[in-house]
Amino acid sequence: MDAHLTPALGQIFSALLEEAAGIHYGPDDREIFEAKLLAHAEEAGFESLLDFYYRLRYDDPSGRAVNQLVEALVVHETYFFRELEPLVQLVDGHLTDVVRRKGRARVWSAACSTGEEPLTLAMLLDDRDLLSRVEIIATDVSTRALARAGSGRHGRRSLRDGHPAALAQRYLEVGEVGVTVTPRMIEAVTFSQLNLVDEQAVAAVGTVDAVLCRNVLFYFRDQVAISIVERLGRLLARDGMLLVGVAESLFRFGTALRCEEQAGSFFYRKAA
Repeated sequence: MDAHLTPALGQIFSALLEEAAGIHYGPDDREIFEAKLLAHAEEAGFESLLDFYYRLRYDDPSGRAVNQLVEALVVHETYFFRELEPLVQLVDGHLTDVVRRKGRARVWSAACSTGEEPLTLAMLLDDRDLLSRVEIIATDVSTRALARAGSGRHGRRSLRDGHPAALAQRYLEVGEVGVTVTPRMIEAVTFSQLNLVDEQAVAAVGTVDAVLCRNVLFYFRDQVAISIVERLGRLLARDGMLLVGVAESLFRFGTALRCEEQAGSFFYRKAA
């Protein structure tokens, strides 16, 4: 493709993506944004970025082409047992308590990518004989990522050095070309497509005892991220918890959720 991303083109493509999925690419992301955009436009058969934009904006009534671009741009970097300690604290503390008090619990992994996070949660719960009493919902904007999650087949990089060997041996089969999850863990998770900027779709998830929304808020402008956090907070049951990534903080958003530290892990709890 004989083209490059001019400032004007960058602005209109950025506006289109933010409108469709809330994704924001700032000046520091311009190089990777341009490379991925050009590659996807060329793969779609366009020689002009402007023609590609017109296709997306005016000749894509179903939104399928825009969704395909979103999937091409969003980085699905995750792996089993990532940021494990907060998940352990969530299971051994909050979820164990909810099950004891209410008999059942409900958890939502709100940006699950290829599924390693909710599947790790399922392993932890099963290891503690809690899985049958916890409903796990997992959603992502990418149907391609969800297809991988539901297949239970992952690349070798999905299992990194330092993982808990006993859990991995019990629930994962490691082969020469990839990692396969035991079917019982996959069956314990309900995977479905959901866009976090779609207020009605988020509301339809219903009340949950905990939300995992880790390492995703940085994709959005602050105002969009604030709206997402507010929507997630409204779904939390009384005394429910929101868990974000270890490098993320909600303090600058002014959330109404109360921050708590448990054994070095930070959670945001809805007031009882």
